[in-house]
Amino acid sequence: MVTAMLGVLGAMGAWFAVVFLKDFTKHKDNLENNSWGKVTTIGFVTNFFDTLGIGSFAPTTALLRGFKQIEDRLLPGTLNISCTIPVIVEAFIFIKVVQVDTTTLIAMLVAATVGAWVGAGIVAKLPEKKVQFAMGIALFITAFLMLAGQMKWMPGGGAALSEAFDGVKNGLIYKTMDVDGTMLGVPIGIVGGKLIIGVIVNFILGALMTAGIGLYAPCMALIYLLGMSPRVAFPIMMGSCAFLMPVASAKFVKEGAYSRRAAMGVTIGGIIGVFIAAYIVKSLPLDILKWLVIAVIFYTSATMIKTASKK
Repeated sequence: MVTAMLGVLGAMGAWFAVVFLKDFTKHKDNLENNSWGKVTTIGFVTNFFDTLGIGSFAPTTALLRGFKQIEDRLLPGTLNISCTIPVIVEAFIFIKVVQVDTTTLIAMLVAATVGAWVGAGIVAKLPEKKVQFAMGIALFITAFLMLAGQMKWMPGGGAALSEAFDGVKNGLIYKTMDVDGTMLGVPIGIVGGKLIIGVIVNFILGALMTAGIGLYAPCMALIYLLGMSPRVAFPIMMGSCAFLMPVASAKFVKEGAYSRRAAMGVTIGGIIGVFIAAYIVKSLPLDILKWLVIAVIFYTSATMIKTASKK
């Protein structure tokens, strides 16, 4: 099933790449007056950190505008188009190198995809600032709970068992893995009520993407609260986004509503950044990864609340 899913994703990525390259080649002699070096470097930096779960839209926007590499009216299309192929590469890498229960992975990817398509009309009508403020508060509380678990103030989620174990306990699917030199049972999936909750919430997160709410940090928080390993968040959140982006981005390409040089530069630099960061994440000790996830969620919470507070 995973092979078939990756096959579909690969076909979607190839189709989008053809659409993008065809349009770029057609207009190669009439590109915008921006810098190849700057946009490629921006793509490398932002997608490197995107692979670590930070998200790429906000930093890419800030850097492109800060270095005067784009007109504001072209930002939406440029962001979607330039990040599509790097995100698909992220999904392929993490689905292959990070072990996650197949049923859990596919169920949550389908939920997010259907959520974005079916829920778009509903969520798009919600007051964006209220949604951002609510999500910011929810993420702050989740990050605090994760911090409390790390500091041993209270039991933490996503913890491995103290012994090797393959099987199901308390709605979690465990698989024996090497954790920092010790063979332990690591929670890589969910069943029963937890799986139902995960599917419903990821459906909502997919829908919220249409309102401009990023999926990465909320998905990290969801994985933690359900009790799975933080590593499992990477293939789930990146796979969710990878299936959503090609169709939307192809529409921007066909309408010509993007900066071609900026999109191509960010794409090229982004792919390089993804490969470098992906294998760093794979090799990070679990405890360090938990601290990274906490920092990402606190950061996202702060930026959401700040954005919602602006007039």
